[in-house]
Amino acid sequence: MKIDKVSISTVKANPNNPRVIKDDKFRKLVQSIKDFPEMLEIRPIVVNQDMIVLGGNMRLKACKEAGLKEVPIIHADNLTEEQQREFIIKDNVSGGEWDWELLASEWDTELLDEWGLDLPGFDADLEEFGEDFSLPDGDKEPFQQMTFTLADEQAEQIKNAIADIKGTEEYKYCETMGNENSNGNALYLIIMQWAEQRR
Repeated sequence: MKIDKVSISTVKANPNNPRVIKDDKFRKLVQSIKDFPEMLEIRPIVVNQDMIVLGGNMRLKACKEAGLKEVPIIHADNLTEEQQREFIIKDNVSGGEWDWELLASEWDTELLDEWGLDLPGFDADLEEFGEDFSLPDGDKEPFQQMTFTLADEQAEQIKNAIADIKGTEEYKYCETMGNENSNGNALYLIIMQWAEQRR
């Protein structure tokens, strides 16, 4: 399909768009467009014959926020009204799952966060896993992934503590037990230091 570059004012947001990006994630999208506008050429906004967006409503909004005057688009003029409705949903449905262990070991998590990837937080309580913290079937032994719910300030303090301890001599010699996840090792060291102080 041919990609055209048009004035951003001619592209109309879809009032029936069912997917939104809010607050911090939207700000990250705006920043990513400012930092990497070439991405829009690779993934242009899809519009119908009336210049109404079928795919890329949030990108359009972010482009306006970023101050862009023109945006690349693809015309999907040959779709029926029902196909357009189907496209809107399917364009927003993600397929597959992220390999979080691979991402953690091969990518800079701060960059992933900046790029808008919704990294798994600490979104479950310890009690959910029982006293031995065993995890659901399918997790590879002897490693476990644990998640907890934290307030923003709590999460920020933990991130800072992990970053701080990574710069210490103790961290260099921390017992990893074969774990390659640096954040997990840092958090383990913090907990062990706390436990030692309690004795």
